[in-house]
Amino acid sequence: MEAATDLQDTATLSLKFKFNPKLGIDNPALSLADDHDHLDSWGPQRPRFCLLSKEGGKFGFYLHKELGQVGHIVRRVEPGTPAQRQGLQDGDRILGVNGDSVENEDYYGVVRRIQASGPRVLLIVLAGPVEEVARACQVDGSNLCPVLDSGVRPRLCHVEKDDGGFGFSITHGERGFFWLMLSCGGAAERAGVPQGARLLEVNGISVESFSHSQLSRKLQQSGEQVTLLVAGPEVEEQCRQLGLPLAAPLAEGWALPARPRRLNLEKGPKGFGFLLREEKGPNGQLGQFLWEVDPGLPADQAGMQAGDRLVAVAGDSVEGLGHEEVVTRIQAQGCHLSLIVVDPDADSFYSMVRLSPLLFLEDAGFQADGPASFQKLPSGSQVEDQALATNLASSVSTSLVPPALNSFRQCFLNPGPNGSYGFRLSCGTDKPDIIISQVTPGGSAFQAGLQMGDAILEVNGQSVNRENVLEVLQQLTDAKPPLRLRLSAQGRRGIEACNSLESRKDWILSCERL
Repeated sequence: MEAATDLQDTATLSLKFKFNPKLGIDNPALSLADDHDHLDSWGPQRPRFCLLSKEGGKFGFYLHKELGQVGHIVRRVEPGTPAQRQGLQDGDRILGVNGDSVENEDYYGVVRRIQASGPRVLLIVLAGPVEEVARACQVDGSNLCPVLDSGVRPRLCHVEKDDGGFGFSITHGERGFFWLMLSCGGAAERAGVPQGARLLEVNGISVESFSHSQLSRKLQQSGEQVTLLVAGPEVEEQCRQLGLPLAAPLAEGWALPARPRRLNLEKGPKGFGFLLREEKGPNGQLGQFLWEVDPGLPADQAGMQAGDRLVAVAGDSVEGLGHEEVVTRIQAQGCHLSLIVVDPDADSFYSMVRLSPLLFLEDAGFQADGPASFQKLPSGSQVEDQALATNLASSVSTSLVPPALNSFRQCFLNPGPNGSYGFRLSCGTDKPDIIISQVTPGGSAFQAGLQMGDAILEVNGQSVNRENVLEVLQQLTDAKPPLRLRLSAQGRRGIEACNSLESRKDWILSCERL
């Protein structure tokens, strides 16, 4: 039966499904379901679910890793932003991202997950310190994040018509509640749609407020193919029990028309052989696009195609980054380059469904393996045809010459577009040294010349000593820009000290605007 032209108006499946109006996919700050017995002990301090959609390229909050605090802490929720409207609060701890627990993940892993989520992200948060909440509620503090069972996820399914149409009919209840009844062996079944699945979105648009006739028109307008976000009965039931919203960022891809591609390039004598240009994509937002792929050079051999959009470098999303910063990140990888790209069709598809292609990378590896070996390189950028472009065909890598050991220098830093200075600190409890332990390629600290192993001697004129080290560390998070640092280059000794400090899990200070 062809759903787009012959939709059945049958009775509500009240015996087979339990309705819960909390499960709408755009509901803000949803709490755990009240009827789930084993969660009653939580009381008011229970995890909440915040589904955020970017505006102006940002969700509107900062993620902190703070001195002496456990967990990934939400700070500075900006008024009028999606984060504020959806109930995210200052001091919330992030327990999960898109249905995956991040309680035991390092800070930068959580940042990468949120950035890789693209236009939409589902955060599982807890108000207040995790240890205090766990102790008060007498629950296991090491695993507070409610998660779905393995393989139990909503599905994003791309259905193409055959002689039998899309291969489903629609059963509906109250407004916005629709279920799909499949034709045996039909197009929908072959695309991975489960029998009796609840329909959540059509081509990236929520059906939560649709009437039956509006949904019928939407399907008819889809033409010969349609992309459906659906939740099978088992998914719907588990989400009901946990209070999880049936949200698109939870989805796994089934029979999608396009996937992102990972390209691994080894630099040759003539360079990588492609041009990187900044221009507008199908969603109207600026992005980084790959052009002038030279035949026979590494980019061509790795499968790069002219018109591909660059999604990630070394596993880290470049969405929202400026051209110069992306170029710096590419050049910082040296002779071995790992890129994730989408072709124009894939770019249009993921723009339509409002999800990041990184969520559907088949080898499931959007995280970098570890800190890269950073080198500062000349950008070589130029303006061509009113677009910013950089030719990476034959650029020659040049290392930043390190300052002499024990030399002193001053650096002035302003936060980058993401609100971060782009460096990470380590500090031991038994010595006053504050050591630069990581520098983000292309960030403000990188551009100012900070290097891993540098020791901070002064912050805005205040000297660092054994008595005030914690006060100075806190000042680094609170100080208004520009940040003025006096540094000492410690070379290998500083790097070894940094590694020693991190291995003992001493203080780490980080902040990122998301």
